[in-house]
Amino acid sequence: MRNPYRNVFGKVVALATAVVLSLGAFTSCSSDDASTDPNKTTGADPNAKGGENNPVKIGVVGASDKYWDTFKGELKDEGIYVDIVDFAEYPLPNPALSAGDLDLNQFQHIIYLAAYVANTGNALSPIGSTAIYPLTLHSQKYKSVAEIPAGSEIAIPNDPSNLSRALLVLQSAGLLKLQGGGTIFSTDLDVIEAESKVKVRPVAADLLPSTLADLAGAVMNNDWVVKAGLNMEDAIAQDDPSDPAAQPYINIWVSRPEDVNNALYLRIVELFHSSTQVISELKEISGGSAVVVNVAAAELQASLDKTVADTKANS
Repeated sequence: MRNPYRNVFGKVVALATAVVLSLGAFTSCSSDDASTDPNKTTGADPNAKGGENNPVKIGVVGASDKYWDTFKGELKDEGIYVDIVDFAEYPLPNPALSAGDLDLNQFQHIIYLAAYVANTGNALSPIGSTAIYPLTLHSQKYKSVAEIPAGSEIAIPNDPSNLSRALLVLQSAGLLKLQGGGTIFSTDLDVIEAESKVKVRPVAADLLPSTLADLAGAVMNNDWVVKAGLNMEDAIAQDDPSDPAAQPYINIWVSRPEDVNNALYLRIVELFHSSTQVISELKEISGGSAVVVNVAAAELQASLDKTVADTKANS
């Protein structure tokens, strides 16, 4: 590198200056080799959140779903390290997030989160959406709703949020009628038997496929449809994900309230939606039923707030 001060300060000063400038050039070149993409955290402090020694902990139910491995690898390529923490039961990830054992979770829809917030008083917030998974009616005995004889019995999930949703599916299929037209809080006690074609039997979700041999049908979510070896295309009825009333069934990314504007967590949600491979694998494990949606966090929070209020009013 040329030194313009050589003739003023002499050879000694010139040599010292040349050394300093050379070191500066070396440092500059090293910096240029690092990623300048502001969306990447490569080269960041490995002990900072999202660094190699301090990964973002994401609680899920079903960590063996292959899209999680794909997503984890893609995040690592972006310089973001995560741990996918698996839970065997749905009631566990929200308390773990509230307690600070997780940074995020992703396993539930708005209604499920609303019930947790209303019943515990622990505030959690949606920061992004994933997909809506339709609830479907399957039968081994009948190929259409019209074929189901009057007085038949249909199995439905026994957990409160999916029980209500299953009842709404059956009502929309013309198989039963609910008091007041039905809501997301309807129970089997709201079925108007005199005006309904079928009866319902609440059953644990994992047992629903086994009822198909004996009952007229069963309303199941995609997890149990796929695990039972059934095809989503064979469903004889389902709810409509495009219906605005279906918004409370949107599955969501969830954080603690103080982290709703956390740039790293929001980047994770953004990368989830921008990955064609992750989205493809998510749809694959749902039997092609998942309807991916990208809803603003503010809209999700408004839906959660309303559902929490409705939950408290109906409790």
